[in-house]
Amino acid sequence: MSASADIPAETIAAIATPPGRGGIGIVRISGASLDAIVAGVIGRSIAPRTATFAIFRGTNGEPLDEGLALLFPAPASYTGETVLELQGHGSPAAQKLVLGRCLELGARLAAPGEFTRRAFMNGKLDLAQAESVADLIGAATAAAARAAARSLTGEFSREVRALVDAVTELRMLTEATLDFPEEDIEFVRAADAARRLARLRDRLDGIFARAVTGARLNEGLTVVLVGRPNVGKSSLLNRLVREEAAIVTPIPGTTRDTVERQVEVGGIPLTVVDTAGLRPTEDAVEKIGIERTWAAVERADLALVLVDARDAEDALDRADAAILERLPAGLPRLVVHNKADLAGVAPRTASRDDRTHLWLSALTGAGMELLEREVLAVAGVASAGEDTFIARARHVEALGDAAKHLAAAAGHIDAPSPPLELLAEELREAQDALATITGEFTADDLLGVIFSRFCIGK
Repeated sequence: MSASADIPAETIAAIATPPGRGGIGIVRISGASLDAIVAGVIGRSIAPRTATFAIFRGTNGEPLDEGLALLFPAPASYTGETVLELQGHGSPAAQKLVLGRCLELGARLAAPGEFTRRAFMNGKLDLAQAESVADLIGAATAAAARAAARSLTGEFSREVRALVDAVTELRMLTEATLDFPEEDIEFVRAADAARRLARLRDRLDGIFARAVTGARLNEGLTVVLVGRPNVGKSSLLNRLVREEAAIVTPIPGTTRDTVERQVEVGGIPLTVVDTAGLRPTEDAVEKIGIERTWAAVERADLALVLVDARDAEDALDRADAAILERLPAGLPRLVVHNKADLAGVAPRTASRDDRTHLWLSALTGAGMELLEREVLAVAGVASAGEDTFIARARHVEALGDAAKHLAAAAGHIDAPSPPLELLAEELREAQDALATITGEFTADDLLGVIFSRFCIGK
């Protein structure tokens, strides 16, 4: 997209550093012309792209703060407009005074994400890159930060554009063939369209898999620990987060409420939720805890169902089986046989009853590496590698939609008499789905939702 009447003419300003006290506080201003603000705050002109020491002054020339002023003339700036940064002290009061002076001189307070939205509208970033700005700021793990940085530099966007170009080429071939109906089948086959489409689908599948991992890096997983009392749920939580987050005693029913902690596994941020043991009870407090257990299950992405490894290996206890049956049908689950050390069983995994079973000891830590591997596998993601880019749920959905349309296109192209009109339409739908990722084809209301979730000042 390019600068247009869609962008308001007003100058915008905001505090760009986080709330609270710190060594540095930055007020950022962006607009078509900032001459009045430079003159009113600094009192003199400053050289572009040069850190200039200045006293930031108020209405009557009184000093408000002092620091560095940086001027980035349009279009070579973050937003594509002229940008001024006033880098003073990290006093909230001083920052508000400087911001207030900028507003007094004609700027208005920026909305959340408005600087980045202007960068997008002015063609400085595409939509996927713009979203990665917020993702980099909010990254919860080192792997997520690295993946967001790759997206910010355009790696994800380049992959998507390459797909769009390949689909566009097939569309051009197909639609050109429609002008010669008597030669359409031979022309499409001579151009090896089926093979080209197959290669395109394979490439899309690879990007889709990386995007799923990127979305998990961005959003994380919620893993709930469920099971009967005293099977070691709290011990497993403590082992996963490497701290005494939950009280552990041999008394069944010790955990009465949910306990949540965050941990990183294979670069994926996990929220692990310990829950009250599930059993029939007349205790009013324990009943509330059990209700909260099932509420946590409804919000989870993965359930670890803990059972006692000392029970019979060939069949689950009736109560354990009942817990498994009550889990939501679409919720991935892993049956964890804890206390393998007491059962004299070596850590291992096995597939049984269409479920993955895993034996470990939360007390000793034996088998934890198997659990971490299976958590990622059951959740459908691999460990975040160096080629992972950050992604969002909407990106995964768009890639999935494109894959469906390309699959339909493949069905048409393989037909004895390919219906070229339908083939062309499926290719167009695939192209449109992919274009929503970078913002080449994106509704204004979606843009409003995306940028409203940014922090003010970015």
